[in-house]
Amino acid sequence: MAAMTVKLDIVSAEDSLYHGEVTFFEVMGAEGELGIMPNHAPLLTKIKPGMARMVKQDGSEEVLYLSGGILEVQPASISVLADVGLRADDIDEQAALEAKRQAEEKIANAGVDFDYEAATIELAKSLAQLKVVETIKKNITR
Repeated sequence: MAAMTVKLDIVSAEDSLYHGEVTFFEVMGAEGELGIMPNHAPLLTKIKPGMARMVKQDGSEEVLYLSGGILEVQPASISVLADVGLRADDIDEQAALEAKRQAEEKIANAGVDFDYEAATIELAKSLAQLKVVETIKKNITR
């Protein structure tokens, strides 16, 4: 018997990142981690920077980095409108490490006009990219 699936579309302003059937989709929502399966209740939420993981119809898995955006879930479809989305192979690990270092340095040396929110957003984005790279390197998915 074939596994139940749901149609998933992930797009950014620059690219269509994924279009196909999945049995499971995981993403970081505004209120925490979301796991979505076929026939999920309707949902509309912002997404936070982080890893998105999908289990395809054939059982294989794929991970992406999403910097934020909007998630819409209907019983038969999932739509993600991402601010920025990157496939794991497109992430520049050294650039992410440098962005992490710079954000941590800014937080540690905060001055009077320091924008803490901007620095923590940059830190969260770089950490999320590094998590995607680490997951691919270890060939481990949660």
